[in-house]
Amino acid sequence: MLLGAIADDLTGATDLALMLSREGMRTIQTIGIPRADLDLGDADAVVVALKSRTNPASEAVALSLEALSFLKRAGTRQFLFKYCSTFDSSPAGNIGPVTEALMRALCTDLTIVCPAFPANGRTVYKGHLFVGNQLLSDSEMRNHPLTPMTDSSLMRLMAGQSRLRVGLVTRETVGQGAGKVVQAFEIARDKGEQVVVVDALTDADLRVIGEAAAGLTLVTGGSGIALGLPENFRRAGLLRPAADQAVFASPSGRSMILAGSCSEATRRQILTAIEAGMPALKLDPMAIAEGRLRVEDALSWALGQSAGAPLIYSSAEPDEVKAAQALLGRERAGSLIENFLAETALGFKAAGVRRLIVAGGETSGAVVSALAPDALFIGPEIDPGVPWTLTIGHMEPMALALKSGNFGAPDFFLKAWDLLT
Repeated sequence: MLLGAIADDLTGATDLALMLSREGMRTIQTIGIPRADLDLGDADAVVVALKSRTNPASEAVALSLEALSFLKRAGTRQFLFKYCSTFDSSPAGNIGPVTEALMRALCTDLTIVCPAFPANGRTVYKGHLFVGNQLLSDSEMRNHPLTPMTDSSLMRLMAGQSRLRVGLVTRETVGQGAGKVVQAFEIARDKGEQVVVVDALTDADLRVIGEAAAGLTLVTGGSGIALGLPENFRRAGLLRPAADQAVFASPSGRSMILAGSCSEATRRQILTAIEAGMPALKLDPMAIAEGRLRVEDALSWALGQSAGAPLIYSSAEPDEVKAAQALLGRERAGSLIENFLAETALGFKAAGVRRLIVAGGETSGAVVSALAPDALFIGPEIDPGVPWTLTIGHMEPMALALKSGNFGAPDFFLKAWDLLT
């Protein structure tokens, strides 16, 4: 196997698997730590999807090292730690601690940090992360209910989360090509720097950085950083010509949508869908906590709708989220919703629903953990970073679109179905 990736959430893993597949690598995405006997077939790349973004740092490190052990046993040549393009993390981690642990386990002295994903408006300049035209700390991410991002400096964030010495490779250097970036890596090593933040404004920048990273054992970043990695293997004669892509045949059955993300993008998608006439049920965390709203009630409502793809959502404005967290506690409020939506997904499966959109990284992780497929086959792309997938394993196949909360155009919930045959 050429490339082994460890992703800190499910939707990010799917995003990355799509990127690698599109660049010509035969890619399998596993759900959690793979079984030791999982047949990887002729995969060039394996993406291990963890649910470790908001775990205590020690748990995130342990899970990541377990995934690393599997990938090492599979003969992986290069490793990638994938996190969100908005660097979702708390002051204590988990990006810094996991990066540090992976470097130590791989006995490597230098890696990079580059969460840039220009196609979705995430860029890095002078070591600062931008969301569109705003600094990360000025964007909606400052109100994230689990990982509020109030600093845009990736150098400060990494230094605060780890004991690693942090440096910077600027856009001016990237603009001079891969050779200059490799030289910058060597200069960083000479200075004793262990991790370097790398600026990137365009996909072309990411391809330059990917080429320069050919000699790195470990690469870290958003899915965009993988854009230039497959070509290194192709250039070295290690990547076989891609066979014709398998046809994505979605199963027949009812269609539903579950949304747990409170991001601005998902809230806009919900509003667009409701304005277009989509049936929608908003969940009240207090009603769930007090037993006034049960999973059975949500299922009865959704399955009783006669047309379209009914939407069940808990997404709310920041003030509503803070109010619920004040009454229930941050962790309990989040877990109540995640568990409710995961149980609803199981109810959908039992009722014959075979096409499901799930919005939100944590929500997607909870839903897929409940459904428990072994792996996912990557299908057509709906919006940048969000494909349809098909479950692989013991369960009856389901078509799943697992959407990061921040991703997708306003009409995402409406147009996604047009790609299914």
